[in-house]
Amino acid sequence: MLRTILDRLYLLSGIAAGGFLVVIFILMMVLSAGRPLGINIPAGDDFVSWCMAATSFLGLAHTFRHGEMIRVGLLIDRLSGRTRHLVELAALVIGTFFVGFFAWYAVKMTYESYLFNDMSQGIVAIPLWIPQLGYSGGLVILLIAFVDELLHVLRGGKPRYEKPKPKTAEEAVEQAIQSAV
Repeated sequence: MLRTILDRLYLLSGIAAGGFLVVIFILMMVLSAGRPLGINIPAGDDFVSWCMAATSFLGLAHTFRHGEMIRVGLLIDRLSGRTRHLVELAALVIGTFFVGFFAWYAVKMTYESYLFNDMSQGIVAIPLWIPQLGYSGGLVILLIAFVDELLHVLRGGKPRYEKPKPKTAEEAVEQAIQSAV
């Protein structure tokens, strides 16, 4: 049951990131095509930048869980057995620490923006904690994904974010195409 909840959390986070990407597209089209027609969105650039931050951070956990996050596998791919498992664990511990560090301070910043009633400086005044939720929420969900994966690997499981190695040239091309899509 917990596995289903976590997988849905990662999926919903990815869907939210995609939703913000669609909002960016719509805003950019209205800002670009609307200019000659006299249509203007006050603080449109601010809204686009906040959506970009939300897209970036909300998409991290989904990207991590599906093995699409850029990671350096040059060293780990050369290792096998227990050594590989230990290096993978070390990487997950270090990653969990850094993501936890960033998540802690992102949540703290968002909470302080709420407490101090910080407002945006643009044309449209919006409480800053609202657009900061995408940033801090995305990092918290990524932290959950890292802890989830760390516990899974600690129990002896193979990292779920690691894709199987291609056995033929056709499989390598297929994986490259899937990664690009």
